Formats: sequence, structure tokens, C-alpha cells
Amino acid sequence: MKAQRASAALLALRSRPLWRLLAADKAPLVMGLMQCLLLEQEKTLSSSIFHERLSREIDTLRAYGHDLPQTPQAYVADWIGEGWLSRRFPAGASEEEFELTSEATSALRFLNGLLKPRTAATESRLATVIQQLTRLADETDANPETRRATLIAERERIDAELRALEREGVKTLPEERALERVREIIALAEELAADFRNVRDEFDKLNRGLRQSLMESDGSRGEVLEALFAGVDLIAQSEHGKTFNAFWRLLTDGEQAATLMESLESVTSRTFARGLELKERRFLQNLTGTLMAEGGNVHEVVQQFARSLKTFVQSREFQEQRRLHSLLREAQQAALLARDAIRPNSLLDYSLSLTSSRLRSVSQWELHDPSLNVADTAMPEAEPSELGLEVVEELVRQSEIDFRTLRQHLREALSEQSQITVGQLLEKFPAEQGFGSVVGYVALGAKHGDVTSETELVSWLGSDEKQRKAKVPAIYFVRESMLELFNE
Repeated sequence: MKAQRASAALLALRSRPLWRLLAADKAPLVMGLMQCLLLEQEKTLSSSIFHERLSREIDTLRAYGHDLPQTPQAYVADWIGEGWLSRRFPAGASEEEFELTSEATSALRFLNGLLKPRTAATESRLATVIQQLTRLADETDANPETRRATLIAERERIDAELRALEREGVKTLPEERALERVREIIALAEELAADFRNVRDEFDKLNRGLRQSLMESDGSRGEVLEALFAGVDLIAQSEHGKTFNAFWRLLTDGEQAATLMESLESVTSRTFARGLELKERRFLQNLTGTLMAEGGNVHEVVQQFARSLKTFVQSREFQEQRRLHSLLREAQQAALLARDAIRPNSLLDYSLSLTSSRLRSVSQWELHDPSLNVADTAMPEAEPSELGLEVVEELVRQSEIDFRTLRQHLREALSEQSQITVGQLLEKFPAEQGFGSVVGYVALGAKHGDVTSETELVSWLGSDEKQRKAKVPAIYFVRESMLELFNE
């Protein structure tokens, strides 16, 4: 019976992307490409950069004799379908981004662990287990006497270490044991950074589950809907949300962050740290930034899911989705009821118009020849014009605002009085261009006059001999602006 349960669990695991990636025909090549592009350096890449780098790496592998017959785009599509690669379209981005799924990352880290096996039972790992068990036993003990005895023993141990420090000086770990411990810390930190992707995937599943519960609730106000209308952030209040929020508070705590930074600087400055590889030293130096970046990404995803879920409910979009879901479910139930009465190959007196487009082979397309639609560029000779200069000047005056004449009117008016408005100008000098003259005075006033918040009623005689009126801003031209008018 135990073998049956174990076999069933392994059979279920075999259908998951992790096992399929390990058992793929070209697994070494595929996993090598994934590790090179999306694990060792950037964790996410935009679509254009990812395709360009993948194409370059595939060409390199082909040059060494490896058989990779498909195009980079075809491989990307296969990897997405297999569940090894995920693509997202972040808000505000110009193109989609690619990254490894959590299962593909786990498979790569599993194989990397086989390539660099750790010692079977290191002192640091055993010490970590003992310390954690001791701490757990102390923190879960409700007996005050036992707790008091533990604290007294801890105090005596510290006093003994202080006396030994005064007598014998400082004793440090040997370099080989220090390197062993720091490598255990690096391995644990790498697993912690990789866990963020699993957390984000869990939030994604939770978001889809909440939306599905909204669709499938029969009542007008289900539990999820009631909680959302009450202002409850269901994603943040979930088990994964509470766990991540507690971790995020610890990571963003100023005192804890300062302690972590000081410890990292101290460790990397020690003599034994020279025995670390360059990649390991860089990981330690960037550990805080890596954890903050990964945690920030998950935090942003959580906030985005919460906002989108609330928007989905508040916009009543879920009602339309629920209606469509109900219609589909009714259609499925009707099909199940009719299954025994109607054979699958029975002819139905019903026609359905397909809404698909007509497909044609590329070989049937015809290339466009621009030379077939070249416009006639011959320029015919124009007939001699009978218009004189006076007629041309009048046409120009009617089509464009004559600012030169308007400025001349302003100079004449300001030479006689200290200030004047647009309405007074139109009374003194008739609007030769009708409404165009009014617009011209207002434009000159905006540049050279004093524009107030009041309005002025002006009137002029149009070209059709009809009197017209309009309200314009009250603009005052003063004599001091004559110098600007003369300089233009």
C-alpha cells in the first residue's frame, strides 16, 4: 500500500514541467540555454533582447555540431507550452517579458547541486540544525522555571566566554570551517531568493481562484464578494499573504537591514573570504539588494492583484463574466441531456456562420509593384494670368491678417492719446478685414498690451455690410508700447 501511494505521487510528479524538463530529448542543450540566458545574469528579459540573445546562442551551438533544427521563436513557443518559460506584460512596459518558471528554476538548481555536491554532513549544517531545534524548544516552552533556568545557563555561558576572552584572547574559526559555513549561508540565501518566484506563483493561483469563486457563486452576494465590498484585501489576508507580509516587514526593518549590511561587510572583509570564488563574493555583496529586488517584485505583484480584483468587482465586470459562465454551463448541461437522445453523427437542421477569416497560402500572395501605380509627373503649362498686382494684393489681404496696417493704426492712435482699447480702435479705424482685424488686434494685445480679466463688447461692419458684435478680453494698449511696435 505504501508503494502504491509513493508510485501515485511520483506519477503525478512525472507529469509536471520539472520532470518533463529533466527527461526532455535535448535537455542538456535546453537547460544550458535557459541557465545562460535567464539564471546566471538577468532573471527577466524583454522579448526583443531574449530572442536576439537566444538566436546568437543557438547559432553558436550549431557551429559546434549540435542539432537544433527549429527557429528561436519555435523553441520559445515550445518552452512556454511545456511550462518551462513564462511571459508577462508588466504595466507600462512596451513589450512582454520572459522569465523561467519556478519548476524550471528548481530543475536547474537541482542539477547545479549535483555538479557541485556539498559535503555529506558538514559541521555548519549540523550546528544550524542544533541551534534551530534548541531555539524552537526554548520559545515553545510555557514553563517559567525551565525558561528561567535556560536564560541563567545562557548567561553563565556568556560570562565564561568573557573570562576566557580576558585570559586567552580572541579565538576565531579556522579558515576551512569559516569557508564551509559561508558557503552554507550562500546556498541557503540562493534558495531563499528562488523561493520568491514560488510565492509569486502561489499568489497568481490565489488570484485566479478568487476570480473563479466569484464566477461560480450562485447567490447574488457570495462570501468573496461580501468581503471585497467590505474592503477586505483577501490576497493580503490569505495564508501566503500573511507569511509574505511578515517576511517583508522583517526585510524592510531598518535595524535588521543595518545589522545584515554590517555582517555582510564584516564577513567579506575577513581573510578567509579570499578563498571564495568571484561569483560567491559578488552574491554576498549584493545579497541585500537581491532580496529587496525579489521581495519588491512579489510585493508589487500582490498589490497589483489586489487592485485588479477590487477593480474587477467595483466595475461590475464580474457580473458579465458570471452571466457568460452561466450560459456556458447551461449549454454543457443541455448537451449532456441530449447525449443519449441524439447520435453524434445525426444531421441537425441548423446552420452556424463561422466568424473566422479566410486563409490562403503565402504562395498565392502577389507582391505589390509600385511602378504600376506611378502618378503622372508631367507638369502642364499654366495659362497666362490676367490678374494685376492690385487684385493679388487684395486677395492676400482677404486671406491673411494685415498686421502691418493694424500696427500703423495703433501708432497713430497712441500718438494722440495715452491708452486705447480694441473697441475704441475699431471705432476709430473701420475693420477692413472684418473679423480678421478683430483677431489681429487681440493678438497684438496679447503680445504688447495689458490683458485684464474683464471683457469688452466690440462691433464692426462686415464685408456684407452687416453690423456684427463680439465679446473680447478687455485689452489696453499704452503709449509706452509704441517702441515695441516700431521695432517689429
